[in-house]
Amino acid sequence: MGKLSPDNKVVICAHTYVATVLSVKQAGLTPVLIDADLETFNFDIAALTALDDPDIKAILPTHLYGGLAPMDEISALAQRRGWLIVEDAAQAHGAKTLQDLRAGHLGHAAGFSFYPTKNLGALGDAGAVTTDDDELADTVRLLRNYGSQERYFNKLSGFNSRLDELQAAFLEIKLKMLDQDNAWRIAIAQRYNAEIHNPQIILPIPRYGGDHVYHLYVVRTPYREQLQQHLEELGIGTLIHYPVPPHKQEGLAELGADCFPKTEQLHDRVLSLPMSPVMTADQVDRVISGLNSFKA
Repeated sequence: MGKLSPDNKVVICAHTYVATVLSVKQAGLTPVLIDADLETFNFDIAALTALDDPDIKAILPTHLYGGLAPMDEISALAQRRGWLIVEDAAQAHGAKTLQDLRAGHLGHAAGFSFYPTKNLGALGDAGAVTTDDDELADTVRLLRNYGSQERYFNKLSGFNSRLDELQAAFLEIKLKMLDQDNAWRIAIAQRYNAEIHNPQIILPIPRYGGDHVYHLYVVRTPYREQLQQHLEELGIGTLIHYPVPPHKQEGLAELGADCFPKTEQLHDRVLSLPMSPVMTADQVDRVISGLNSFKA
């Protein structure tokens, strides 16, 4: 499409899942990582604003854990710098701004994952691209089908990345319940924030206006291993999203020369509590009790 070239760079928050970085590399572009904010888990806006590199042509904000990235600041900066905005909306199905604009409609394009554990999940691997750019939409349609619009005639060098019709049917049914499911996730998050009282555990900033759909509810603690073991003994499962940041991954050694202290602290301390639209009130009670009874 001629909008980006191989010498271009794309800005990414260093605190993200490795897939965000891999998508940039696989497009033949260069990722530029920016450290995170400890409170929001997203871009450090001061560090982002201080960027001064004419080779940067796009920004890829990740709506991590289900919370929208700081899109007002990102959009204003991107407009000044002439950057494209491509959202990583894999964890933010249904999240919306105060202006009622949904994730996936906040930039030039967005990528969604419908992995089974997502807020809107298929029964197998699936995903989608959203955009209001007709040319881009046509290009994506070609790329997903070997670069072919007409059978056996390939206009582009594409992939086999078609969404199976059966998975699409499942998603169409589940989509009708997305807002209801997200409302219950938000209600659980409200209970966690209101009822967990433990000075050794840092709770996330409350965000109940719809801009966070709590794909994950993530706390921070310097006593992560002890807390995880304590909860496991109580029969409460937890996960770490994510134990190793992208720039520390063996397969991304070229990113490791830079230091991102806030990101590294987050990856050392974050812990995801149980969060699901099928959790019962009693199960939420158990989690809250387990957190409150923890002593390092």
